[in-house]
Amino acid sequence: MRVVVGITGATGAIFGIRILQALRELGVNTEVILSKWARVTIQHETEFTAPEVEALATEVHSNSNLAASISSGSFKTDGMIIAPCSMKSLAAIRSGYAADLIGRAADVVLKERRKLVLLPRESPLNDIHLENMLALSRMGAVMIPPVPSFYNRPRNLDEMVDHIVARVLDQFGLETPQAVRWHGLRESEAMATH
Repeated sequence: MRVVVGITGATGAIFGIRILQALRELGVNTEVILSKWARVTIQHETEFTAPEVEALATEVHSNSNLAASISSGSFKTDGMIIAPCSMKSLAAIRSGYAADLIGRAADVVLKERRKLVLLPRESPLNDIHLENMLALSRMGAVMIPPVPSFYNRPRNLDEMVDHIVARVLDQFGLETPQAVRWHGLRESEAMATH
């Protein structure tokens, strides 16, 4: 399996980093692209450097290299994850404006009908953001805003991040040991809350 991972400059760089770590642990080949602002965000938000993040991938691409292997549909991948996905990147992908490799690789994934998973990061969302997400969803992209779940009773931020990473990997049929699954409540448990 081969997955492209794009990391944009939106807050939440840890999601892209943890996805790369999980894919590496699962033996999945990865092609990574960091935007210029992703490098800044990684340095500001995490204990990682951009070169350390790139070292997690099988192959590294410059975001300015529109001649990279992943810019062609003839290069086989199983899809792409953009985590986090800035609203700028989201808008570019929606309109087909492939000015950089992240946008071009996403365009290729859509045209080849491969899996495109986006972790859009913004709050609150305006009409433009929502319309762009809806349009991309109708094109086949999957929107996974990094919204925490609480049914799994996370004890810390790491567990919240791991849960979202597990949900992303679910889209590719990949199982991670960190996944906490909902198994429902017995009727007596549900009734006790009323």
